[in-house]
This record gives sequence, structure tokens and C-alpha cells, in this order.
Amino acid sequence: MALHVVAARTDPALFRLPWSRPLAEWEDWYVVPLPLGLSRHVVRVVQVNRQFLAVKETEETIALREYDLLRDLQRLDQPAVVPRGVVTGRTGAGGAPLPAALLTEHLHYSLPYRTVFQHGLRAEQVPALVDALVVLLVRLHLAGFFWGDVSLSNALFRRSAGGFAAFLVDAETGELRPSVSDAMREQDVTVGVENIFAELMDLQASGDTDIEVDGFAIVAQLADRYHALWEELTAAEEFGVDEWYRVEQRIARLNDLGFDVDELDVRTESDRVRIQPKVVEAGHHRRELRELTGLVAEDSQARKLLNDLAAFTVHGGYGDQDREAVARRWLATVYTPIVDLLPAELRRAISAPEYFHEVMEHRWALSDEAGHEVDIHDAARDYVAHVLPHRPPDTPAGLG
Repeated sequence: MALHVVAARTDPALFRLPWSRPLAEWEDWYVVPLPLGLSRHVVRVVQVNRQFLAVKETEETIALREYDLLRDLQRLDQPAVVPRGVVTGRTGAGGAPLPAALLTEHLHYSLPYRTVFQHGLRAEQVPALVDALVVLLVRLHLAGFFWGDVSLSNALFRRSAGGFAAFLVDAETGELRPSVSDAMREQDVTVGVENIFAELMDLQASGDTDIEVDGFAIVAQLADRYHALWEELTAAEEFGVDEWYRVEQRIARLNDLGFDVDELDVRTESDRVRIQPKVVEAGHHRRELRELTGLVAEDSQARKLLNDLAAFTVHGGYGDQDREAVARRWLATVYTPIVDLLPAELRRAISAPEYFHEVMEHRWALSDEAGHEVDIHDAARDYVAHVLPHRPPDTPAGLG
């Protein structure tokens, strides 16, 4: 059978990979040593020209279905790995058939959860890791995606303004529907609770972390946080006709959580008003930052950068000026000079927005210690000189 590649864009370099050998036997010449999560499949990261791709061996029908699902999630702007293709028709020595291979983009600056623990995660940060998975699950459910196998192993994590952002990396068991029923949502939550408890217990038993983790408390938090966030995003609210300001309050609360309301269902009966969000879209701060500055960041990072832009506006007395013009000034005089201080060899080990956030945190710590406000450029130089050399990278330098 001839080798067949299904892809939106086919790079000729793909055909030079050793598809006639099982993925487990590929030499270091082809494989990039990036951290990988646990998987029931053989997975390797390879470099194709300037791009890093994750290659997963699986059955042809499963690979093609997952490729299509990931493309659908990409079109819906959901936090998932980007599919690049499926390779079928592989044969080995003597013509023996080999599994198909699903190709996805390696997610820059991302880490599997085990590596996050190995990189100095503290016990008090574990809830933030679970919160990231909760936000991911809620976003997927709002988009009509039933995951079917919620777990830490099926997600990748990026550091995001002191917390984490989670991305779906395995859609093999997923289904995309017009909407996800309450029963299916509860099934995803139940499976997530069971899987995550087992993963945390296995992590401690394996000795991969020195911290003590209360698995029962963490999985209880996952269920509680999921239901609270879903309720905030979707529940109906009723109030009097003289309380229309509560519509704006509801929208503001959702904006604070990082969501935009694209459509509200508003019903009035006698002297009561009932509102319910119909279309809720994540990424409020990310879109606002991109529109103002062109910067691309995770939503939590974007919110912190927008806060710094707001402080810059107040301190500079620019409140009566066009906001986009002020944003360009902030970009040229604050953000870009500070990012330029990041050593070239570390720019693929930490994202620029995360680095800028950490400089802001360092500035606040220095200011508190000094008893006065420290200049952010001085704080950045101090951070690069004294803190950054000891910070574990989010991605091995030069590989991410």
C-alpha cells in the first residue's frame, strides 16, 4: 500500500521521516527530547523543517476521526492542539502493515502535568492546575464538545500569570454536538474526578513529587468549581424592572471571569425581568489585548497586561487620550524594552507575556521590600540578573 498523507498543508519533508519503521524505533536523529505525558499510544515529537510535531500511532479510523474533531475545535477557537495531518498506508519490513499516525503541532511552552510537578510545583498551586482543567472543560461543553475521558494526562498546561491554562491534547473519545446534555456533562465531571484522583495517587506513589497532595479535597474542588462556573455562565437571573443595572453587573462578572456575552435571552413579565446568557465566549481579555496592542497571550496573562496598561494610563495622565494610542505608547516604552531584556537563549523557554507578568510580580515584591515604588525597568534588570537564571523553563531552551 502506498504512503498517504491527509493534511491541510503537506510539507514535503514529512515524506523523509522513517514511516516504514515503528515509531518506537525511531532514532534520536528524528526525535526531539521534549517532555511527554502518559499515553496508551506511542507518541514522539519530531522536527519537520522549523516546526515541531507530535506524532501518535493509532488505528487509521481513529486517527482520521480525531484529526477531524481537532480541526472542528480549531475552527471553534477552542483550547486544543492544532492538527496537522494523518499518515496512513505505512508498511514495515516484508510489507507488514504499521499503524496510522496522527500529527499535531507541539504546543509551545506547554508541559504535561507530571513535568509541572517535577518543575517545582508547590502544594498550594495544585488547585490552580485543577482550576485550569475546569475552565477547559466548561469551555468545551459550552462549544458542544463531550470529552469522554477527562484527565490530567489528556491535557497540556501552560503557565499563565501565576496560574495555568489547560489545552486538550487527546480528542480520541470526544464527540462534537449541537449541545452537551446535563447527563453528558455530569459524566465528564464524574470521569474527571475518578481519573484525576487516580493520577494524583499514582504520582505520589511513583516518587515523582515530594509534595503531599490531598486527592479527595482536590477532586471535590474540581466538581464544585465546575458546577459554580457553569452556573455563573449559564443560569437565569430574575429581578425587578427597576433593576436593569443588574444586566450590566452580570455581564461585568462574566467579563471578570474572562468570558464575553454575545447574546442574552431577556424576558419581561409584569414587574419582573428574567435574563439568561445564550451565547458565552471565552477569551474576553485576550481579545481586548490583541485589539489594542497586537499581542497574543493567555487570558489570565492578558488581564494582567491590561491592568499594567491601565496603571500606565493613570500614572502618565493619558486618561483623556485615545486608548489605542496610549496602548502603542505603553508597548513602545514599557512592554517591548522589558521583553528585549530577556536573553535570546531563553526566549523559547518562557513566553514573553509570562515573563512580563513575572517581572511585574518581582517589581511588586521589590517595592514592598523597599517601601517605595521601584521602576519597572530596574525591576526587570534585577529579575533577569538574579531570578531568571534559577527559574525552571516552561520548555527546554531552543526546543519549544
